[in-house]
Amino acid sequence: MTPLLDLEAAVRHLAAGALVGFPTETVYGLGADASNADAVRSLYAAKGRPPGHPVIVHLGRDAVLDDWAVDVSGAARRLVAEWWPGPLTVVVAASPRVSRVATGGLDTVGLRVPDHPVALALLERFGGGVAAPSANRFGRVSPTTAEAVRAEFGAEIAGVVDGGACGVGVESTIVDCTSDTIRVLRPGAITAGMIGGLLETEVVLGGSTRAPGTLPSHYAPAARVEVVPANEIDARATALVEAGDRVGIIAERGVGTSESRVGVVTLATVGSPDHYAQILYSALRSADDLGMDVVLAVQPELDGIGVAVADRLGRAATGR
Repeated sequence: MTPLLDLEAAVRHLAAGALVGFPTETVYGLGADASNADAVRSLYAAKGRPPGHPVIVHLGRDAVLDDWAVDVSGAARRLVAEWWPGPLTVVVAASPRVSRVATGGLDTVGLRVPDHPVALALLERFGGGVAAPSANRFGRVSPTTAEAVRAEFGAEIAGVVDGGACGVGVESTIVDCTSDTIRVLRPGAITAGMIGGLLETEVVLGGSTRAPGTLPSHYAPAARVEVVPANEIDARATALVEAGDRVGIIAERGVGTSESRVGVVTLATVGSPDHYAQILYSALRSADDLGMDVVLAVQPELDGIGVAVADRLGRAATGR
């Protein structure tokens, strides 16, 4: 089982080139020294991550942006002034300090300062950047608790720092700031509307810049995921059970009246879009723990972070 670490032990492991799990407000990350190419290669190997798929570099509260990036635009500076620490990653031109292993060979890098007291304390003590994708096997469901990280990696990593359950529950918004056109490459808690309002400009959704979590298949459990309107969940669950499938349901209270039948399990009851984001990954992980064949997830409201929830569910469904 993955050891639990205090901050001092975690810093020692990072400095020695080892891998450490740690909490952020979004999901748990699996960290390596962003300036150590060998450590980052170990990170990619542990996750089974394709080498051309970049990872985000996490910085401490007092980090100087220009130590990690060059030619930083005014738009990027306004975004980080408004939302760092927070669930926002900006893609900018990388400085030589960042290992090009962490950038997937690109000359751009995603940077963020997480809004979690344990993560900030770890980064402050470490004094450098920590390359950290989510602490799970590549393409699988991101962890939102230390126990989920331990279940994912066992004794393969140096350890994990336990900071409780993550408050946001889905990964950070990624914004490409490398051109005059501001693009949201991955939706999150900081929405395109919020970004456009701050910058007083149109924000484009999507783009060709390689960034974490933007492949068509991602965030997927072993169970097949289907995104279903609320008024169709009961009929779909009945049909699947009759076909011999074990079915897990993620929906509002009262949706899925077949849940009392053998073969149907309520994985989570969702409320607001914020609540849906908080419980999504734990529900998908529970589906695998319980041996579900299919997860029926109600379509989230496409408002605020609900756009990010819909994005994650869509990629999870594509994964199977």
